[in-house]
Amino acid sequence: MFFWIALCWTGVVGFFCLTPSNDIPTVNIPNLDKLVHAFFHFVFTILWFLFFKKQVKKKNQLKLLVVAFCFSLLFGIGIEVLQNKLTTTRSGDFFDVLANLTGAILAFVLVLFAKRIRKKSIKE
Repeated sequence: MFFWIALCWTGVVGFFCLTPSNDIPTVNIPNLDKLVHAFFHFVFTILWFLFFKKQVKKKNQLKLLVVAFCFSLLFGIGIEVLQNKLTTTRSGDFFDVLANLTGAILAFVLVLFAKRIRKKSIKE
């Protein structure tokens, strides 16, 4: 189940990032696109982590989290490259990559924090 959810989310992110910009309604909120990028990759990282965690029998969660984080980062960079190569109304943006990285880092920290809280509650 997590695979299909993560794969669908990946498709949604890819679609919205590669859709011609003149087909997307404009909203006059400064840096909204960076928040959207961060949100996309926050969810992306968590969903792929949950999928990897479910698939691997011996659960080294930190390693799986690093894999999900790297996958998110590489996917985001790939999207920016594709925007340069495949679209005429969009261009790759270094600050979009930073926003993607921010979302992935926030997801990484949240998972680590949740794991720590869970460990504490189990000990008590």
